[in-house]
Amino acid sequence: MRIKFLGANQQVTGSCFFFEAEGLRLLIDCGLFQERAYLSRNWDPFPVPSDQIDYLLLTHVHLDHAGLIPKLVREGFTQQILTTAPSIELLPLVLLDSAHIHQEDAAFKKKRHKRERRKGPYPEIPLYTVKDAESSFPLLKEIPYKDTFRLNDRVSARLHDAGHILGSAMLELLIQHKTKTKRIIFSGDIGQWDKPLVRDPSVFNQADYIIMESTYGDSNHEDPEEVENMLCQIINDTVSAGGNIIIPTFAIERAQELMFYLSRLVRQDRIPRLMIFLDSPMAVNVTNVFEHHLDSLDRETINLIQAGKQPFRFPGLRLVRSVEESKAINKNKDSLIIMAGSGMCTGGRIKHHLIHNISRPESTILFVGYQAFGTLGRQIVDGNSQVRIHGQQHQVKARVEQIHGFSAHADKIGLLRWLSHFKSPPDRLFLNHGEKEVSLKLAEYLQHEKSWKVNVPQYKEEWELE
Repeated sequence: MRIKFLGANQQVTGSCFFFEAEGLRLLIDCGLFQERAYLSRNWDPFPVPSDQIDYLLLTHVHLDHAGLIPKLVREGFTQQILTTAPSIELLPLVLLDSAHIHQEDAAFKKKRHKRERRKGPYPEIPLYTVKDAESSFPLLKEIPYKDTFRLNDRVSARLHDAGHILGSAMLELLIQHKTKTKRIIFSGDIGQWDKPLVRDPSVFNQADYIIMESTYGDSNHEDPEEVENMLCQIINDTVSAGGNIIIPTFAIERAQELMFYLSRLVRQDRIPRLMIFLDSPMAVNVTNVFEHHLDSLDRETINLIQAGKQPFRFPGLRLVRSVEESKAINKNKDSLIIMAGSGMCTGGRIKHHLIHNISRPESTILFVGYQAFGTLGRQIVDGNSQVRIHGQQHQVKARVEQIHGFSAHADKIGLLRWLSHFKSPPDRLFLNHGEKEVSLKLAEYLQHEKSWKVNVPQYKEEWELE
């Protein structure tokens, strides 16, 4: 058994593993690198030849786990992509949106570079196209949660609900290795407990090896009860100042969770009746997918829907699809709430809304998700006095706020809670999907406090597993 770490190693995005056992070669996730320092990896030839991969197992559809699938397919991958039913419905939305953005950004860069008489650091061609994305869809095959899927006569796979986003999964591999059965758990992204919309994360009591994310491995989120109060206060303060609330929003789960809380604040008259825009065609489509998969939602949300209090439909909400509708938003003079992608401000319509609001002291830029190092969102959160958007510098004068409690990731307490269900330590725990200092700090804690064997692999590091 051998594992090679091909992304999200001592950094957050680009999740990918190559795993070999008993004659089988698996790719687990195929994520896009989104931090500026690692963008060049997206353009490199894939580190494993496509004809040496028997299956791709996908934990969930976020771009940092699935965003390089079209490129892999273009390079010749033709095998099955195994994932959950909601992910099969969501992935085309995500990859088509991503492909459109890559094509639009490439065209915009080409035009801008021609005007500025210079060349950019990356080709003025898209990383992949809509046609590349569409070529990957026939490869999708469902594995229902908890069903055992035989990959060959000695290796089986099971997917378990990760509680991260709709359709997210943890991967359990069962391997008949020599005379023993080995169990390897890939956590994917672990969700929070007691959150609206999706169910709680699955837990396990035994594993020989664990590969676990560590995004918030050194910090804890706000008390869940405070999240709604903080959102309410930020909205009311901004409206009083006469500004807009701009929320960079991940289209899957985050947009829907925001609507859940906003619908409650509106119905309870805790915020003014103002126009609330979800300016993301993909987020609008994803919201429809949520309504197709009520069986995957948590009991609180199902009860609301059954009581006629649909969290995705409430007074003031406007679902925006067209470019014309999006452009018209900023012509409004009254205070607005604008949710738009991308969640880390790396592309999409959020950049246009930032241009109109980031230099307005009366407006608020509210972040409700993790901002990877090097992204535009991280630059704003870190307090940069000016940022570059669409090739132009803009002064950051707007109020900048962040609510970590909206995160779809477990915090340190949640990660330790997940690990606490294992009755004995694994042979080794590998930490990925976290900034270097964060992962190392969590590894040190587990080594000293729990006496676990923990490693934080580097990019392309290989391990033999016994």
